[in-house]
Amino acid sequence: MFSWTYLDVALLCHPLFAFVTVRQTKMRNKQSNLQYFAFSFLVLFVLRYAFSNYFALPSELLLPVCNTVDQPNPIASIYPNNATGTLNGTIAVLPISLKLARQLIPPQYGILEHAYRALLPSFPKGMYPAIVQALHDHEVQAFGYKIEDFTRTGIEFPFVDMLNDNHTSFKWAPTLLMTAGHEIALKGAEDYGTNTLPATFEPGCDAYRSVPNSKRAGTTYFGARSLEAGAASLSTLFSSTEEEMFPLEFFKNFTNQPTFADGKTCDNMIRLFNTSVSTAPNRIERVKGTVRAHIYPFSGEQEWRNVYGLRLDTSFIENNYLSCESFRGYGDP
Repeated sequence: MFSWTYLDVALLCHPLFAFVTVRQTKMRNKQSNLQYFAFSFLVLFVLRYAFSNYFALPSELLLPVCNTVDQPNPIASIYPNNATGTLNGTIAVLPISLKLARQLIPPQYGILEHAYRALLPSFPKGMYPAIVQALHDHEVQAFGYKIEDFTRTGIEFPFVDMLNDNHTSFKWAPTLLMTAGHEIALKGAEDYGTNTLPATFEPGCDAYRSVPNSKRAGTTYFGARSLEAGAASLSTLFSSTEEEMFPLEFFKNFTNQPTFADGKTCDNMIRLFNTSVSTAPNRIERVKGTVRAHIYPFSGEQEWRNVYGLRLDTSFIENNYLSCESFRGYGDP
């Protein structure tokens, strides 16, 4: 329904007011009055539509409202003074050669091959399990303050011997694509020294979208592209599978390793696999698919086919900016 403003009324009445005024004006002043009313009508007209467009801007320029299918944060009331939320998305193993991993991971840090082989005895020799995570952070909050949802993705490197104790596993996360315009999330990642790239995502407000009419059951797509053209991109296409290439315990292990980028501080994100968002039927699905990425520290575009992972939702508790040294022996029984 049309909503009238004072400017609409002024524009409607202006010609009548001008006509009456000019008729009652002496001949020598009629031309100047006509010029005045023509100019004033033009000004009113411009103001009317500038006014209309000004108030239409917020709905077009603000971040879109996320109509997500993510489940509510089930632990916010249990840990009100901690940062909590849910992480919905896909995590998968990208097998790369151990030689390449050694070239990509900073040389001052070792690789705990014995740690991942204890969890994956049959993992091919000479190979290393890099990790891709494509996640939607939902209902992130602490002390009653909640931030907007956001999406992030990147390739991470677990089982890194950051402390050089040949024992404690850390996860190196050098680059993240994150929701453009979400300053809290972007700054939070940048503070760890992470190469953080504002990006657009498909879908914009969920962890993945279903691919209609796919020949494979449960096929979902995820895509990310940096705002800076050509800087980075990552996409996944996964379908449900009955094959269990990697046990759940392996995913629990590496997702809960302390995460770092420049080594100055570490992030302690505790992923919980025993809350309602994970334990309900079909909340954790095995998947198989393809990952394409152009992202640091890899050079050029990479593609991995027939990779295995999980499509899942987990709650989390996060402790930020901790001393990496404080995690020495983390995960010991």
